[in-house]
Amino acid sequence: MTWGRPAEAFSGEELARVRADFPLLSRTVRGGRPLVYLDSGATAQKPRVVLDAEREFYERHYAAVHRGAHQLAEEATDAFESARATVARFLGTDAGQVVFTRNGTEGLNLLAYAFSNAAAPGALDGVDEAWAERLRLRPGDEVVVTEMEHHANLVPWQEVCRRTGATLRWVGVTDDGYLQDPGEVVTDRTKVVALTHVSNVVATRNDLAPVVEAARRVGALVVVDACQSAPHLDITALTAPGSGVDALVLTGHKTLGPSGIGVLWARRELLEAMPPFLTGGSMIEVVRMESSTWAPPPQKFEAGVPMAAQAVGLAAALDYLSALGMDRVAAHDQDLVRHALDVLAERPWVRVLGPGAPADRVGAVAFVVDGVHPHDVGQVLDDSGVAVRTGHHCAWPLHRRLGVPASTRASFSVYTTTEEIDAFAAALDRVPQIFGASA
Repeated sequence: MTWGRPAEAFSGEELARVRADFPLLSRTVRGGRPLVYLDSGATAQKPRVVLDAEREFYERHYAAVHRGAHQLAEEATDAFESARATVARFLGTDAGQVVFTRNGTEGLNLLAYAFSNAAAPGALDGVDEAWAERLRLRPGDEVVVTEMEHHANLVPWQEVCRRTGATLRWVGVTDDGYLQDPGEVVTDRTKVVALTHVSNVVATRNDLAPVVEAARRVGALVVVDACQSAPHLDITALTAPGSGVDALVLTGHKTLGPSGIGVLWARRELLEAMPPFLTGGSMIEVVRMESSTWAPPPQKFEAGVPMAAQAVGLAAALDYLSALGMDRVAAHDQDLVRHALDVLAERPWVRVLGPGAPADRVGAVAFVVDGVHPHDVGQVLDDSGVAVRTGHHCAWPLHRRLGVPASTRASFSVYTTTEEIDAFAAALDRVPQIFGASA
């Protein structure tokens, strides 16, 4: 698919063609109502090219990757490594720095365990001492996260601190959903700064520059959770030399790809220094009864038979996004966010969480309705065929900081239309009618 006019949102005709690529969007729910799917922040729907790519792999090329000398094994291995090359192009890097994981959570755990495992005797034998010292966490060292993290980028760092004796600190969040000054939290004891690029609740697009500057000043590594930004933004600047980012993760299922696959990108020197997360077949170089040595990255971090079909599907998804043009995907997202903020602003009984400026947001709008629990809001919307997310969205500390137990979130993707947001708003108007809230 070829598109013109870079950086312009999709025309109505183009958006209709995009929607036609997603079979599930044509179904009805709740007694024949048209589906309005506004839960893409939880998981995105899949275009037909992704479904076809996975089916083609299973029907024509399926075999265990990196094993066997027969033709199918060769085809499966070629497809898997070709998918890695596609991911690398999407990220603007090379395939040797791309590790396949089960999801973004596993990628973050892989990184956290590298710091935890580095304390084990012999774990860093042969590693350059300067890099080894960056990976060793001891009592007195500090790991910095932010108050807006998804649990996936909080709990693994809590655990690595518990195991090593390091201290977890965090950058606070303002009332309107921005990060406070990281320079007040990052100290010369900080070894790692791990933060989200885009919040999955307040949707804030974080300015990484002050975080990177503070981390670089003390020699700390920077880890970025890009699971919510990768589906909407060109993130190649994060992997570029000199960006100051040392590692990032994304997950396939939010990026139009299959579930069961994620990506860890890290700078080559970091991947070479990190001890493995899982051990076993495929990740080894030489195995003897007494001990083993590891294959070079990325294979060092991919023990066992890999998720080849999911990798092929993810590659199809990233090719699809690239064909749309990530600049135009971002422009479309901005139109949706702006429209959603406008329609919610017309309802004074709704309190939107996070920044008021559309340009500071990506992909979602979370809100609370005065006097009504978000689960009840979600039920009313669902009765009208509108699918949203309710609850704490795996970001419990952030909800506590904002003074709400939970929220309702409408989140978007390339196939979302402003008409769907209007349908969502119309369904939302039933909430005060049903629950007697002040409209």
